[in-house]
Amino acid sequence: MRIEYHSLPSPSSNSEKQLQSLHFGHAGIAPQTRKVYIQASLHADEIPGMLVAQHLRQRLELLEAEGRLSSEIVLVPVANPVGLAQVIQGTPFGRFDLSSGINFNRGYRNLVPQLKTILADKLGSDSADNVNTIRSAARQLLMDWQPVSETETLKKTLLMLSIDADIVLDLHCDNESVLHLYTGTPLAEAAMPLSRLLGAQALLLATESGDDPFDETCGRIWWELAEHFAPDYPVPLACMPVTVELRGQVDVSHALAKQDAEALIAFLVHTGHIEKDAQGEKNLPPALCKPTPLEGVEPLVAAHAGIVVFSKLPGDAVKQGDSIAELIDPVSGVATSVKATVSGKLFARIAHRYVHKGTTLAKIAGEVAYRSGKLLSP
Repeated sequence: MRIEYHSLPSPSSNSEKQLQSLHFGHAGIAPQTRKVYIQASLHADEIPGMLVAQHLRQRLELLEAEGRLSSEIVLVPVANPVGLAQVIQGTPFGRFDLSSGINFNRGYRNLVPQLKTILADKLGSDSADNVNTIRSAARQLLMDWQPVSETETLKKTLLMLSIDADIVLDLHCDNESVLHLYTGTPLAEAAMPLSRLLGAQALLLATESGDDPFDETCGRIWWELAEHFAPDYPVPLACMPVTVELRGQVDVSHALAKQDAEALIAFLVHTGHIEKDAQGEKNLPPALCKPTPLEGVEPLVAAHAGIVVFSKLPGDAVKQGDSIAELIDPVSGVATSVKATVSGKLFARIAHRYVHKGTTLAKIAGEVAYRSGKLLSP
């Protein structure tokens, strides 16, 4: 294992944070060498992934010693030292940058418009050569980026580490939820083995979810350039980015973390990045869900302020018209039933039990796309 430290210059004097990346296997000299990138807790107050990363670190060290790593595997155990340092009156505040108010998983640089221009006369008939050319151009664009803030430097650093990876796994969690995944629509079939191994109960697909999250920034390069240059120049889907939502914020235990780490290792075996052991590859477990469009997710919104009393749990199947929760105004005594308008899987809900008007209370994964625009939570 090789450890690298990446400086994040502070806007203030006499202070500087560092991002640590752990590199397993051998970084390739040849351009065809494969790479996996895994990061944890980009939202710094989402801790399940941070613990999973510790279990992954131990397993990867052993696998490296056994000579079973076929690819370079980069693990960033704490992807957001900026957010990790943020506390408001004793409460961790790791989702939004206090200096700008921007979500740490939004506003990543979309390289596609520039790449379309740069690559106009540089691609050919060989898809592997095209992958190398695209990755080289993307890396150069990132190198040319001059960040003006600590958080922009963090975003650039994370993209520099991941932009040339074949697989990108971004470990998050929700408030209260079952395990679920987000990935690009063209990658639905490729993501199903990961979904099955992790026991995901929702696999949510989009080609553009809005606001440029980290995973989509890594992946959209490939499906958008493939469409742009077709049929003249072949561009494969050379990166599979997946956001892995590891249940809820309080679901932090060694048992769960070990289980999830082993599932991720099994997926890397399945995809050929880790060599099989003497017992070979195990059969994939049955799927607990099928892919559904992110445009089909219903966010249930509070019609007024009040106490939330849920009647459905994360993981429950719900039908259109089912009551999900009761919302009680403690002053007027008015009680409102919060009902689903789509059928599907209730996969996440809010952790607070008193909410303001307009708060998203829960999310249901429906099968029919009906939303557009910005599809992610703030």
